[in-house]
Amino acid sequence: MRIAVFASGSGSNFEAIVQATQDGRLPSLEVALLVCDQAKAYAIKRAERLGIPVFLFSAKDYVSKEAFEQEILVQLKQEEIDFIVLAGYMRLIGNVLLTSYQGRMINLHPSLLPAFPGKDAIKKAWEYGVKVMGATVHFVDEGMDTGPIIDQEVIFVHKEDTEESLQQKIHEVEHRLLIRVLQGLSEEAQLGIEGKGNLD
Repeated sequence: MRIAVFASGSGSNFEAIVQATQDGRLPSLEVALLVCDQAKAYAIKRAERLGIPVFLFSAKDYVSKEAFEQEILVQLKQEEIDFIVLAGYMRLIGNVLLTSYQGRMINLHPSLLPAFPGKDAIKKAWEYGVKVMGATVHFVDEGMDTGPIIDQEVIFVHKEDTEESLQQKIHEVEHRLLIRVLQGLSEEAQLGIEGKGNLD
């Protein structure tokens, strides 16, 4: 199964997925493309080092979301992409990609949804004073972090924690959670199981 990862920033989760495909944890997956909307994103350097093709675009160069998503879709079809992973991609997905990849697109979010959707989720949770934080992987729909939840992982906030320490802990959780979800989805695809996770 060929997947594309969408990222706007550091790309640590992108690299974690690539490593998992190479070390045997995700043997049936191949990361075939990185889609990025920020020219200075470190994810691009990771992709170059890992030998993964990159499609870089700037939204301001297009008249609409539909226009740049049509261009992305062309790239996805050229690379024969079966599945999309949003890992730090800071744009809402529009109808063009939703229609083409319905049920074949997941998002990683650094909170226990439905709490703290949108940007700066860790900062918001820290400032709110929650005692439990974590990460969520969910199927993508037209809303902001509103699609059906696939899996979550929890961490507890301790007295000695800071916002920075929690950022690090949640990044570690994200790597584990994302790999676990992809393992499950790829197994379902191989078995041909019907349902939301079916990738056929």
